[in-house]
Amino acid sequence: MAVKVVLATKNPHKIEEILAILGDIPGIEWLTFRDIPFSDVEEAGETLEENALLKATAVARETGLPALAEDTGLEVEALGGAPGVRSARFAGENKDYRANNERLLELLRGVEDRRARFRTVAVLALPDGRTWMAEGVLEGRIADSPRGEHGFGYDPLFIPEGETRTLAEMPPEEKNRISHRRRALEGIRPALKGLVSPAEA
Repeated sequence: MAVKVVLATKNPHKIEEILAILGDIPGIEWLTFRDIPFSDVEEAGETLEENALLKATAVARETGLPALAEDTGLEVEALGGAPGVRSARFAGENKDYRANNERLLELLRGVEDRRARFRTVAVLALPDGRTWMAEGVLEGRIADSPRGEHGFGYDPLFIPEGETRTLAEMPPEEKNRISHRRRALEGIRPALKGLVSPAEA
């Protein structure tokens, strides 16, 4: 019998990437908000860790099932680590990806230091209160202008270290092999396997 795990996000892009990375774990049946509705969780935390923990524990409590959440931020060196935990709302509440990218480029106009990193924190929470947390980081730099048709968020502006292409210029399977999200989710993989086979945990 498969173990049901809820993805504690309503972002279709994140759902797609998480399933591409972790969907191969035998014995786990992944559920999304389309399968089991849950309330929106306000990302009121001051850190990625706090937000991921808030989302995972709230959804696990509401659904009575294990829940996996993650929070991701872009940290730009020249901006003192901003936008960071406010990456999704960088240009203001209810703004879209394009507005966030435009604001970032505006702030970096004429700035030579383009170093940046993507950081993801993933949390698996059980209804009984147990949690596991893992972090993934991808170092890189910010391009001068958006490039590429794939990905979402800041992907058209982010060039990983050792690359000339932005994440949005990479096919999804290539991005998913190297991404910050993969690195964080791989840290959670052993805990997920442990749900299926507790003796191996």
